[in-house]
Amino acid sequence: MVNLLKLIFKNLFRRPATRLYPFVKREPFKGGRFSLDMDPAICIYCGICQRRCPTDAIVVTREPKTWTMDPYRCIICGYCAEVCPKKCIYMRNTSVEVK
Repeated sequence: MVNLLKLIFKNLFRRPATRLYPFVKREPFKGGRFSLDMDPAICIYCGICQRRCPTDAIVVTREPKTWTMDPYRCIICGYCAEVCPKKCIYMRNTSVEVK
């Protein structure tokens, strides 16, 4: 019982072990991969990114010129950004807040 009281008083006067999230935000890690972005003005819709994607998260159609990515299948590996000949797919290094 004495050990329990010691532990309670010891932790009562310490700072919290975690951040107070809405008020104290963590800076993104340098070199972190947070999300994929695509610039449709540069894209030639060649489909290389679709063929390289290991999870088949990207679908490119040439005729109506559409590019879609399933965010639930994407593992943000960056292979599509590496092989894009026009570099219209790129990794954004800032986190996206979901509303």
